[in-house]
Amino acid sequence: MTKLSVNINKFATLRNARGGNNPNLAQAAIDAQRFGADGVTVHPRPDERHIRYNDVREIKKIITTEFNIEGNCTEQSFVDLVLEVKPEQVTLVPDAIGQLTSNHGWNTIEYKAYLTNMISIFKNAGIRVSIFVDPIIEMIEGAAATGTARIELYTEAYAISQQFTENNKKLEVLNQYVAAANKARELGLGINAGHDLDLHNLKAFKQAIPFLDEVSIGHALICDAIYLGFENTIQMYKRQLQ
Repeated sequence: MTKLSVNINKFATLRNARGGNNPNLAQAAIDAQRFGADGVTVHPRPDERHIRYNDVREIKKIITTEFNIEGNCTEQSFVDLVLEVKPEQVTLVPDAIGQLTSNHGWNTIEYKAYLTNMISIFKNAGIRVSIFVDPIIEMIEGAAATGTARIELYTEAYAISQQFTENNKKLEVLNQYVAAANKARELGLGINAGHDLDLHNLKAFKQAIPFLDEVSIGHALICDAIYLGFENTIQMYKRQLQ
């Protein structure tokens, strides 16, 4: 079964736009679980423009499903937070400071020594590590050499390709992801995926890579929830993964 982890960053964006505590982030995490999500994802950034570090601490107190914290491990404050909270999974993303959203994976060859060291720190604390990568065979092979347990395939290119009119171009891009996933599986890595996956493209991706461990979805799911309701939307996404 492919698990659905709901990224609740957008609830924090809405709260921060007005101040106060509405919507309540802890309640959003509780509801995501209650409505059928297999996990909750947060992506705190140093400027705390959406999820705040203290939100992460409060969510940890009430979460009963898998907790996944994404972020840039070059920030010591992020490393300290993860080691303090001890989620089931940390996903390492190579964001620049102030970056609007994640837009590329790690160069696992260039940063092999650095990633190997950081991964060992989290592994020694009992935290499963996943690293964000592009669907490039060499980057998958490099990831396996770092000691990570999983990779997360950065799926923006796939999402964009689904808007192409030419089916051969859609298939060409999808095949890149399938090849990357097959290589990861061959090397013993678990496979997560995320970024711009939605109700229109998720099913085809899951069918092409049926052994996906987990997808992490935030922006599209929360946008759909505005129109369709949070509980209904989570169930709709879950059905795409069957």
